[in-house]
Amino acid sequence: MRVGIVNVTGYAGAELARILARHPGVELTEVTGRSAAGQPLASVFPHLAPLGLTIKPELEKVDFAFSALPHVTSAEVIPGMLKDGLRVVDISGDFRLKDPAEYKQYYGHDHPAPELLKEAVFGLPELHGAEIPGANLIANPGCYPTSAILGLAPLVALSSRDFIVDSKSGISGAGRTMKLNVNHYCEVNESVMAYGLDGHRHQPEIAQELDGVLQRATGERGVDVTFIPHIVPMTRGILSACYARLQEDVSQPQLMELYREFYFGQPFVQVVDAPPQSKHTWGSNFCIIHPHARGGGRVVVISCLDNLVKGAAGQAVQNMNLMLGLRPDMGLEALPIYP
Repeated sequence: MRVGIVNVTGYAGAELARILARHPGVELTEVTGRSAAGQPLASVFPHLAPLGLTIKPELEKVDFAFSALPHVTSAEVIPGMLKDGLRVVDISGDFRLKDPAEYKQYYGHDHPAPELLKEAVFGLPELHGAEIPGANLIANPGCYPTSAILGLAPLVALSSRDFIVDSKSGISGAGRTMKLNVNHYCEVNESVMAYGLDGHRHQPEIAQELDGVLQRATGERGVDVTFIPHIVPMTRGILSACYARLQEDVSQPQLMELYREFYFGQPFVQVVDAPPQSKHTWGSNFCIIHPHARGGGRVVVISCLDNLVKGAAGQAVQNMNLMLGLRPDMGLEALPIYP
């Protein structure tokens, strides 16, 4: 199976190339990049020199594609790829939201391909594993939403349906394009910054998926999510503190049993007895979760992942594995790097 990456020159594209280079079930044969076309991949990312690839202006002969283009641009390109018979995992946010009006509100553009929104499957395998194998287009989830949704999903049907998510992310989540107060060293070093207080585009993504969990469990809808992201001065990693109030009090053993039963058989969700650190997931496709019962029905869930792996490229490969009928963890078995 020949695989290609559209826009390999971003952090997610480079991480895809790194993971796919050792994947035993597919072969990475082509990569593209708009501004670097014609250059050796090694000239952009020296650590990928062993792949021996040259960056092309567009894909030519592949069987499967990943789009790591920015939002809006990705949705402009993907319809043509689907018409050419390719199955696609889109890492941008273009196909995550099912409501085109909501997309316009949070992304600032009319959706370039609204007819594909119903066809696209939200690529969170732990929730949509049955739908992913038959899909032609996967909307790879955002990094923040992956940590928040996995952290809260087991609680939705038992809760008051009002959630608060407080997330911290490394600066690689902002991409390679220079933004003064987001990834300029002098601005972010030794500082923590909250942003998106008026509404971050990942908030409706979290709410949409938790609402879906509620509907599947109870037939009802109506989840309210307050989401506040922060940038912290580290390269990669996300730690989300998720707050919920349950309709009835639970003990800590009951809460742990609930989470372990919910994620039983999921290879990349680890439910642990102590609060994890973002460093515990570095370089891996794991999401590590610790739910904590505080009494009176209050629950705090700590959820950690690597924003470039389970939050982007690793999850994209996990989705590809399911689409191609491969073992879900194929090519993703690496343990976290520590320290």
